[in-house]
Amino acid sequence: MIRFENDYTEGCHRRILQRLSETNDEQTPGYGTDEHCEKARDYIRKACDAANADVHFLVGGTQTNTTIIASILRPHQGAVSAITGHIAGHETGAIEATGHKVLTLPSDDGKIQAEQVKELYDAHWDDVTHEHMVQPGLVYISHPTENGTTYSKAELEALSKVCREAGLPLMMDGARLGYGLAAKDSDLSLADIARLCDVFYIGGTKIGAMFGEAVVITNDSLKKDFRYMIKQKGGLLAKGRLLGIQFETLFEDGLYYEISNHADEMAMMIREAFVERGFSLRYDSTTNQQFPILPNDVLLELGKKYSFSLWEKFDSTHSVVRFCTSWATKKENVEMLLEDIRAL
Repeated sequence: MIRFENDYTEGCHRRILQRLSETNDEQTPGYGTDEHCEKARDYIRKACDAANADVHFLVGGTQTNTTIIASILRPHQGAVSAITGHIAGHETGAIEATGHKVLTLPSDDGKIQAEQVKELYDAHWDDVTHEHMVQPGLVYISHPTENGTTYSKAELEALSKVCREAGLPLMMDGARLGYGLAAKDSDLSLADIARLCDVFYIGGTKIGAMFGEAVVITNDSLKKDFRYMIKQKGGLLAKGRLLGIQFETLFEDGLYYEISNHADEMAMMIREAFVERGFSLRYDSTTNQQFPILPNDVLLELGKKYSFSLWEKFDSTHSVVRFCTSWATKKENVEMLLEDIRAL
């Protein structure tokens, strides 16, 4: 079985594995205070053009989302998200378990727009009974979104402007951030994201690392006591250097961008094959996730050799599925899939 159901089917990039092995016998301080973590922080600050950013390393995406959001919101506040946002549907109520509601906005493509945020914010404060409602406390977006779509610089600038005018911190979930940055139509850089967001994270788990996410906090008001929150949420790894070594390796010479670009290239080959064969796409994604709309009998045929995710039912005879490439996707496996798509 050749697997295309997600972007974390493999372990980690061989250079990371080698570096972990080479440093295995080193003795270092714990909890991310070692020299590898410091080097990784310096590399990330430089990539973000944000010399004063705080950088913290956590293990996984749900843990990272929960820790960031819980650190920002007061007890009566909620997190604004697209209805398709990861925190709204795929984190088992993790945010709600911290006592905070996810305030969802309608979205078909996975994105939310500045005018939606302003409308929700104004509606809350214009309601004379607003103290009986959950107050919007931050705005959560992901780039790419759950549907593989990306924000343009103009869209992110508009969101940032509205959020800052309203005093709402803007948080970006970057679990797949590399794939968004590498998208052929992307005009966003890490420096843009650092400038426009108050806090975001750079995903490692889905992009070459064995595990790990790098939280970047650029808003000074959100920095205080964040390590306390990491500890309280169970995320302060005693052997913190294991995280630092991985991000040090990913960012010291551009490996993060190189392997992200590879995944997107493989995905675009798959996208083009489905389109050439006459199949429509549910979302206009230029990242590593592709969502063809396929007859159910075609799914059965492809499922004999390939694994992929069933995304949603389209109609009585068709379904939307997700083919997901990764930093480690082999070109020969993609070429085999292309041949089988053309033969359908």
